[in-house]
Amino acid sequence: MYPGSRKSSAYDRVSTMFSPDGRLYQVEYASKIVEQGTVGAAVIYDKGVLFGADKKVSSRLIKPASIEKVFKIDNHIAAISAGLVGDARRLVQLGRKEAQENRMYYEEDIQVETLVKRLSGIKQLFTQYAGMRPFGVSFIIGGVDETGPRLFETEPSGALAEYSGIAIGKGKKEAMQALEKGYSDGMPFDDAARLILDALQKSLGEKEKLDINGLDFAFVEKGTGFQRVPRQKLKSILGKK
Repeated sequence: MYPGSRKSSAYDRVSTMFSPDGRLYQVEYASKIVEQGTVGAAVIYDKGVLFGADKKVSSRLIKPASIEKVFKIDNHIAAISAGLVGDARRLVQLGRKEAQENRMYYEEDIQVETLVKRLSGIKQLFTQYAGMRPFGVSFIIGGVDETGPRLFETEPSGALAEYSGIAIGKGKKEAMQALEKGYSDGMPFDDAARLILDALQKSLGEKEKLDINGLDFAFVEKGTGFQRVPRQKLKSILGKK
C-alpha cells in the first residue's frame, strides 16, 4: 500500500464525502466506468441530429440487434450511453416517463434542454445522499424542438454541456479530435455520417476496423422524428469514404 492510500480510502466509501483536496472519489470511479464503455458520437447537421455508436459485439454468437446503444426517448429525442448498461436503461426509462408526463400535462413535446436538465438533476441527486451510488453512465442526448437541433452531454456527476458534436466512451479523446477537425456548421447528412464513422474508427486501435454489423446509427429530424439508419445506407456511405 503506497503512502496516502489509507488516507484516500477513508473518503471513497461514500459518494457524499469530499476528500481534503476537494474530490468525490465515488463520482470519479463512475467516470472511469464511462471511459471503458464502447464509443458513441453525435453531431448536428443541416436538418437535425445524427447519432452513431459502435456496439462492439464480442462474440459471433451474440445477436447484434439485442444490443442497444442508441435509445429512442421520445419521437424527437434520442440518446447514446457509455458505461453501465443497466444504469443507462433505468435513466432512459425515467426520461421516457418525463417526456410522456410533459405531453400529458402541457399537451406539447418536452424541450430537449428541459429533459437533459431533469436527468442530470437525478444523476446529481445520487451523489448527495448516503446509501446511494452515482450512476455509472454518461449520455449524449439530442433532438429537435421549437428551438432547433440541440445536443448535450451529461456526466455521472450531473454536469452537462451543450455541443455541436460530441463523443463519449473509450477512445473519446481521439474521436473528439476527429470531430473537431472535420465538423462544419450546416453539413449535410452524408458528410455528418462520414464524420461520425471516421471518429468511431479513430477511437479504435490501429489494427481494429469498424464492423458494419456492430454499428448503431439513428437520426432525428423535424417532421420525420426518430429513425434508424438502415445498414445498407451505412454500407453505401462507408463505400464512398
